[in-house]
Amino acid sequence: MKQEREARERQTKVGRRDFLRALGAGASVAVASTGPLAGEALADTETDDEKRKPRFRETEHVKTFYRVNRYPK
Repeated sequence: MKQEREARERQTKVGRRDFLRALGAGASVAVASTGPLAGEALADTETDDEKRKPRFRETEHVKTFYRVNRYPK
């Protein structure tokens, strides 16, 4: 009985290397089946004026953050 149980355990056990091989193979198949991830490149639609406009606004919570963390303004 003991020998049969040990034989079954050896058959059902997956070794670390076998597991890693299966994991690597599964990942490569998953990547191959997704196809291209990037779409077609689009041209920039902003004008030069829009590119130069300030995007950061110093609101009250930003000023408080600077004051609390002692960042010089």
